Amino acid sequence: MEKLGWVFRVLALLPLAACGQQPSGVLQGYAEGEYVRVAAPIAGNLAELKVARGGQAQAGDALYVLEQENERAARLEAEERAKAAAEQVDALQAQRRQAMSALALAEVSYRRTAQLTAQHFLAKQKLDEARTALEQSRAGLSGTEAQLASAQAGWQAAQAVLKQADWKLGQKSVAAPVAGLVQDTLYTQGEWVPAGSPVVVLLPPQNIMVRFYVPQGLIGRLKTGQAVSLSCDGCGAPIAARIDYLAPQAEYTPPVIYSKENRDKLMFLAEARPASADAVKLHPGQPVDVALIP
Repeated sequence: MEKLGWVFRVLALLPLAACGQQPSGVLQGYAEGEYVRVAAPIAGNLAELKVARGGQAQAGDALYVLEQENERAARLEAEERAKAAAEQVDALQAQRRQAMSALALAEVSYRRTAQLTAQHFLAKQKLDEARTALEQSRAGLSGTEAQLASAQAGWQAAQAVLKQADWKLGQKSVAAPVAGLVQDTLYTQGEWVPAGSPVVVLLPPQNIMVRFYVPQGLIGRLKTGQAVSLSCDGCGAPIAARIDYLAPQAEYTPPVIYSKENRDKLMFLAEARPASADAVKLHPGQPVDVALIP
C-alpha cells in the first residue's frame, strides 16, 4: 500500500508537469515528519499517561509511567542487602585494625623477650611463648584480611544488584528524549504495554521536512545543500529551506523502455529541511510548493 501511495503521488504530479500548469521552477511536494517513538525496554501496565495528543513536550519532561510495584520491591531488597554488606565490611575493617595493633604489640613483646633471654634474664620457655603469640597474631590478621576481602567482594556484588534494580525502576518512568509535538499516544491507562512497544510518538521540529519530486530534466541542476523556497496555504511568507537528500533512482519508471516520450515521466524524490523555527508552520501531509532558487 505504501508503494502504491508513492505511485499515486507521482502520477498526480505528472499532468501538471506535462501540461505546464505550474510556474517554471516550482515543484509540488508535501510536508513529512520523522517521528520519535518513545518506548520502555521493560513491559508493564500503563499506570499514568502524562501527555496528550497535540501538546508540546520539552526534553526531560515525563511522558508516562508503567506500574512499578515489583521493581520498587526488588530495589528495596537490593538496598537492604547492600546496606548489610557495607556494615559487614565496616565491622571487619575494625577487626583488622585491632588485629594489626595486636600484631604490633606481639612483635614488640617478642623482640624484648628475645633480648632478655639472650642476656639470661628470662628462661627459653618465655621466648617460645612469645614466638607462639607472635605467630597467632600474624595468623589472626591474615584470617581477618581474607574475610575482609570476601566481604568487600560481596559488597561490590550487592552494589551491582542495587544499580541494576535502580535502572529497572527508572525505566518504568519514561521522559521525553527530545522536545517536540506529541503527535500521538498509542495506549490508554491500564493497558498492558509490551517491552519495546512505543507509547508516545513525538515529532521534533528539526525532524520536519518537505518531500517533492523533480523531473529527470531538472535533477541534474540540483545538489544537496542547495537553497529552495517553500510555500503553502496558511504559511504566510515563503519559508527558506535547503535540500539535504536527492534520490539516486527514479521513483516512477515506465514498464518497458526509456523512450524520448516517456523520459519526461521519470521523477526523482528530493527532501528539503527548513530551520526548526519555520518547520513548526508545516504539518505532515500538507501540500507544499517548492521554488528552486538559481
